[in-house]
Amino acid sequence: MSAVIVVGVDGSPEAAEALEYAAAEAARRGARLRVVAVFSVPEYWSVPVGFIPPAVPVPSWDLQSAAQEAAQRGVDALFAAHPDLVRQIEIEPLGVCGHPTDELVERSRGADLLVLGHRGRGAAASVVLGSVGLSCVLHAQYPVTIVRPTKRTTSPASAVATSQASAV
Repeated sequence: MSAVIVVGVDGSPEAAEALEYAAAEAARRGARLRVVAVFSVPEYWSVPVGFIPPAVPVPSWDLQSAAQEAAQRGVDALFAAHPDLVRQIEIEPLGVCGHPTDELVERSRGADLLVLGHRGRGAAASVVLGSVGLSCVLHAQYPVTIVRPTKRTTSPASAVATSQASAV
């Protein structure tokens, strides 16, 4: 298996749909699936007024482990929902820290496809908040598929086949 499909997960329902789509695509292509969760490292810590910054303890969260656990939770949820599908593919859960766009583009370098979920916040919110999907489309040098959310009126197994994915 030399083909690789990368999917970004963040615990959202939209990311779960993207993961289902990517797993079905990996099975169809006979590819490995790399499930990537990216946790952003805070650029600053707030300091209460009147405190000297070095005297304030900075939380020492292990973001790398938390990201790895998030990726594994996505894989576990996929396995619970679609055990037959998961048994057909090799899955690599990967948790990393950094800027989501930069890390997703880097972790999918050389991959056959990058799959991301679409939250559907709309044009105005995307301008204000930024869009990981749009940034990946603009910076990746390989195909990127954005999986749009679907209504769950069908069973999860058939929703994978009917997901409306749009390659941008």
